[in-house]
Amino acid sequence: MSLPDSTDPPRRIHLQAVAPQADCGRFPVKGVVGDRVEVGATIVRDGHEVLGAAVRFKAPGATRWRESRLEPVGNDRFAGGFEVDVPGRWWYRIEAWVDRVASYRREVQRKHDAGQDDLTSELAEGAALLGRDAITLAEALAAKPGDRSEKTWSETYELDVDRELAAFGSWYELFPRSWGGFAGVERVLPELAALGFDVVYLPPIHPIGVTNRKGKNNALTAAADDVGSPWAIGGTEGGHTAVAPELGTLAEFERLVAAARRNGLELALDFAIQCSPDHPWLREHPEWFHRRPDGTLKYAENPPKKYQDIYNVNFAADDWRDLWQALLDAVRFWVARGVKVFRVDNPHTKPIPFWEWLISEVRGVDPEVVFLSEAFTAPAMMTTLAKLGFSQSYTYFTWKNTRWELKEFVEQLLGWRDFYRPNFFANTPDILHAYLHEGGRPAFEARLVLAATLGGSYGIYSGFESLENVPVRVGSEEYLDSEKYEAKERALDGELLPLVRRLNELRRANPALQRFANLTLLETESEHLFGYAKRRGASTILVVVNTDPFETREGVAVLPATLGLAPAFRAEELLADETFTWQTGRNFVRLEPGQSHVLRVA
Repeated sequence: MSLPDSTDPPRRIHLQAVAPQADCGRFPVKGVVGDRVEVGATIVRDGHEVLGAAVRFKAPGATRWRESRLEPVGNDRFAGGFEVDVPGRWWYRIEAWVDRVASYRREVQRKHDAGQDDLTSELAEGAALLGRDAITLAEALAAKPGDRSEKTWSETYELDVDRELAAFGSWYELFPRSWGGFAGVERVLPELAALGFDVVYLPPIHPIGVTNRKGKNNALTAAADDVGSPWAIGGTEGGHTAVAPELGTLAEFERLVAAARRNGLELALDFAIQCSPDHPWLREHPEWFHRRPDGTLKYAENPPKKYQDIYNVNFAADDWRDLWQALLDAVRFWVARGVKVFRVDNPHTKPIPFWEWLISEVRGVDPEVVFLSEAFTAPAMMTTLAKLGFSQSYTYFTWKNTRWELKEFVEQLLGWRDFYRPNFFANTPDILHAYLHEGGRPAFEARLVLAATLGGSYGIYSGFESLENVPVRVGSEEYLDSEKYEAKERALDGELLPLVRRLNELRRANPALQRFANLTLLETESEHLFGYAKRRGASTILVVVNTDPFETREGVAVLPATLGLAPAFRAEELLADETFTWQTGRNFVRLEPGQSHVLRVA
């Protein structure tokens, strides 16, 4: 190894393990408006000098950097943070330095404390350092630290800050055609708001194709009165920027958006990049679609599932730029009409660079737009989509029902906490898990409590509150008489709605339930009791769920000392009018099938 070419000696301060960061800074980490971003770094220098450090940060559009000091927390680690107050792309870096004055003062103090009386040379050094002719011992010991010498800095990292809804919100999914179209949904908005929901998610609202339309229960041949799947987008009335006439007009949709906001709700639209055979793009841009060697169009498949009523676009088309722009224009069309939340259908089957570009283009203009990723796929792809811009993501939650499955699943999610926000949907139109087929109301109650208390964002698809659990066939996750292929007559009258309302009240009243990354798993010494603690500021919530929907189970909830709770304290049961005395350490728990403790530490 040769000597450096520079005439200046190499920097002696080393910055290591800067946190948070994603993939060595390739992607931004995530933050939420109003939250404090915790940062840290290991800072090492030879010798005994006193080091100082700070995080420098800059808001979107700002021209000047701000600073917040970092404090030593042991083992050469420095930590601190800063608050973020606007959405958009922030920047931050760690700076470190030698404080020569503090280092000098500490040296003199230690020598004085050791009884070394002759400090003549040291006082002369101090005078030179402070720019004085001479100083006394008292002046040396009172020298004010703050010098910044040998300044060193880390790479500059990005921080993608979202508004609160990206991290905390209760979602309700409904098919407008089952509620009387846009007008019917508008009438039910006050009820949904009273139940404590924040987002009303609508599957695609666009015209539905006629060619190859699916019938009830996904039948290949549709009857004359079959309404088809909303995901077969496009017809004679238009495509991704049109609305299905049976739902209402575009003006009625805009009125629905405004009514939702008056009720404290937001509408989320489904953004599905696929077309029915009748979509205008097939006539206007036939080159945007896959064809077999014989020239016929290739419909969508996800073996063993087949979607004969849908064609996927060809992202490898020669004029892919025009395709990308058309898709961006479609999203912007709805943003211009007040939609700020999009649930994106199967993003893992579209190019990664496309999503990074589209989300950047949309949020670069309006950073309040939220994108939910429906990516039920391998962890590497799920996390990649989160890193490149998706605000939150569906997870494997619907398939994790035992204590050990949930423990492993949550530990994995916590490892992604810097850039991945989970949304715990308890069910979807595509996923009716066997746990709900078999477990009856106790299974629904257990899943609802878990979904609502594990993370900041959760959702249910209409019918969950009515305990709908009949599959199209044994072993299938598809609903019998699925709403994907037929309209129903829906109303908010399900027997679980009181529990839904209560949980949403608790989520709003207790800050600990408004985030996911503040979760600590608890030992329960039972195969069937799943427990965790959540702390945020002065708010502490303890949850234990009996995942067995058939049997009463007993065990303990072990509260570790690291939670910082009192040796003994009052624990208020928030799902019933009870108060317990709990303690740091072991606490006996006995729960009926599918029942839960949701305890607030007094």
